[in-house]
Amino acid sequence: MFFKQTTAVLLAIIATCGLLHAQPTPADSFFVEQHYTKREVRIPMRDGVHLFTAVYVPKDTTRTYPILFMRTPYSVAPYGEGRNKVPLGPNRQFMHEGFIFVYQDIRGKYLSEGDFVAVRPYIKDKRSKHDVDESSDAYDTIDWLLKNIKGHNGRVGIWGISAPGGYATAALLDAHPNLVAVSPQAPVTDWFMGDDRHHNGAFMLMGSFSFVSSYGRARDSISTRGLAGYGGYGTPDGYDFYLRHGTLKNLSKLLEPMENPLWDDLMSHGTYDAFWKARTPLPHLKNVQPAVLTVGGWFDQEDLYGPLKTQAAIASQSPATRQTFVMGPWYHGTWARDKGDWLENIPFGSATGDFYRETIEFPFFMHHLKGKPDPHLPPAYIFDTGALHWRAYDQWPPKQATSRKLYLQPKGELAFVPPPSGDASGFAAYYSDPNRPVPYTAETRLMRGREYMVEDQRFAARRPDVLVFVSDPLEEPLQIAGRLTANLFVRTTGTDADFIVKLIDVFPDNTPNHPEKPTAVMGGYQLMVRGEVMRAKFRNSFEHPEPLDTAAVNQVSFDMQDAAHTFKKGHRIMVQIQSSWFPLVDRNPQQFMDIYQADATDFKPAWHRVFFTPQYPSNVDLMVIEN
Repeated sequence: MFFKQTTAVLLAIIATCGLLHAQPTPADSFFVEQHYTKREVRIPMRDGVHLFTAVYVPKDTTRTYPILFMRTPYSVAPYGEGRNKVPLGPNRQFMHEGFIFVYQDIRGKYLSEGDFVAVRPYIKDKRSKHDVDESSDAYDTIDWLLKNIKGHNGRVGIWGISAPGGYATAALLDAHPNLVAVSPQAPVTDWFMGDDRHHNGAFMLMGSFSFVSSYGRARDSISTRGLAGYGGYGTPDGYDFYLRHGTLKNLSKLLEPMENPLWDDLMSHGTYDAFWKARTPLPHLKNVQPAVLTVGGWFDQEDLYGPLKTQAAIASQSPATRQTFVMGPWYHGTWARDKGDWLENIPFGSATGDFYRETIEFPFFMHHLKGKPDPHLPPAYIFDTGALHWRAYDQWPPKQATSRKLYLQPKGELAFVPPPSGDASGFAAYYSDPNRPVPYTAETRLMRGREYMVEDQRFAARRPDVLVFVSDPLEEPLQIAGRLTANLFVRTTGTDADFIVKLIDVFPDNTPNHPEKPTAVMGGYQLMVRGEVMRAKFRNSFEHPEPLDTAAVNQVSFDMQDAAHTFKKGHRIMVQIQSSWFPLVDRNPQQFMDIYQADATDFKPAWHRVFFTPQYPSNVDLMVIEN
């Protein structure tokens, strides 16, 4: 190693602006001060805009070093050449190994010039120096660094988590020839279809309002100062706050004193129109030249969609690209610093975060940037969240996974056989009142948080407006690996509705409490393996919504995203169906309209019937590996 290891302890994680940063230690600060020289430069882009960039160069000039680069909208602080970011790099191993670390404020944020555009569209055919995007800014920065920073070995890598992960993806498009390794981690990929702002067209209210109220504001100066978000909640209870304000129009009024172009865009583009289509890199991930390490967490509360769809797009459109896909049992970004052996009450049996950083991330960059031995990482390194161990696959989804439909049955049952014929009770009905929406958590919270991803779902199962279907105890383990698809057949009294489907692992009633968490009742625990929402008006087209036909049975099928989970012998499988998930998701008025312009009087109760007959066999389609 280049430097002697001076610290071995990973400390608590603090969450800021959607990213996770390790709490620096005095040893980290001393190490960076002793071994790195910081330069602050303003790098010119092709259109003349200068981007503020902090460069940390090893003081030992007896060898050359690769460049590891991150572009961020969340600030490269601390500012000033006498003040250092600590620790440096994707994880502490990199800092002690020795790299040239580069951090850049993206265009329009903090000390960089230009105008900020969230998820800026990629320009495929650039015809002049004024045709700029995140791809060209990454290219121009790399080109400048290679020409102006001494001591590099000519190899460049890029990494990032969340929005910086999206900028890492953007660097793959028309990549600089010296960019040899890229790691998009929880990359923001499509804000309408599945990432932070929408899921299947449904607006992710709680996280979007709090985050965008700051992130989307128009700045008044080039400054190290971050802009404040909305702070006038007046209550610790987010359910009460959002229900009391009622409509998106009312929430928009709260932000009127602060110019917020991004919020205005969200309120103006309620379908998958050209605005949103231009803002996803997925169609452009062709002929990708750098090696790619795509990373995500199965319990990521923000960007599960991004890594899944980025991996799939590269695999299908750029099959020659050397890509390793990693999914672990993590919240958003926690693989960067956390030990990864627990999420709240759920133990995972090993230090999954340590394993990822030491066995996957560090060897990946060392091989491609420093020419160290090839770690021979598999194309897919996937953690099974039920069996509690890593699995290596030749592809994702695994080629041995096959489709099996889990059908809703009469009397709240669930089975892998189609529902019986001739049963008069071939549907279940519930009354959905948007003025009494189903909460997404049993906790009282003002900010969304992340714990709901593994929260015991018994609180929801006991509501009359949540349908519950449960299997018999499993006689053998059931391993799922791959995409989940919900296929519902519904008839409603309203012309629109949301349908939330949750796939749940129900622990046996005699499951003992864990000795490290003795107050967590694990007998009968309902662990949400995957939950997803679908706005029914988009069931046939996200571009052209259609009302539900109240005189007929409507099919509503949707992508629930992927999972890798083994339901153990003796466990039961549960499916919950509901029509609100508040205030995680905004309320649906349950009538066909532009919800962003809805008034309080537009929100109407409705009856929803979910059918399970041979003609209308509602089910969840799983990808199963037979053992």
